[in-house]
Amino acid sequence: MWRLLLLTLCLLLALPVQASIQTNELSDPEKQRRYQDLTRELRCPLCQNENIAESAAPIANDMRRDVHRRLEAGQSDEEIVEALVERFGEFVRYRPVMSSSTVLLWYGPFIAIAIGLLVVLILGLGARRRQQAADKALGDGAEPVQDSAVLNPSEQARLRRLLHDNEHNQ
Repeated sequence: MWRLLLLTLCLLLALPVQASIQTNELSDPEKQRRYQDLTRELRCPLCQNENIAESAAPIANDMRRDVHRRLEAGQSDEEIVEALVERFGEFVRYRPVMSSSTVLLWYGPFIAIAIGLLVVLILGLGARRRQQAADKALGDGAEPVQDSAVLNPSEQARLRRLLHDNEHNQ
């Protein structure tokens, strides 16, 4: 009796697992390949960094069903993508189309790298010029200063006196 109850309980608990399996088989292998390509190429509006093939969001499920229905109806890949872009906006494309609103997306990284290289070049040239000017100023045989924080003995004595006076004034 207990075994029968346990078996029934296990079967009842397994039913939701079978109900959640979604199959999107298409009528021919070419359509199946196109379906897989399209679902990998379209972004989930909710998950943002996941395509609709991998997303478990309900909106991605709706989009997969829509792609499936449109493929079975004989629409081209471009028509399907355009219909989804019209419905959800340009954001659903992982590879946005080149337009005036997306030109910064395409060329922005290259512009940022070029600006960074230009800044490094300008700073490097400025440092080189300062070093050359310092070398030219020391060209008369003067002793080069290694560190501006180095004090001679009289400056060290004066610093000690100032610190001592400061401690007693507080």
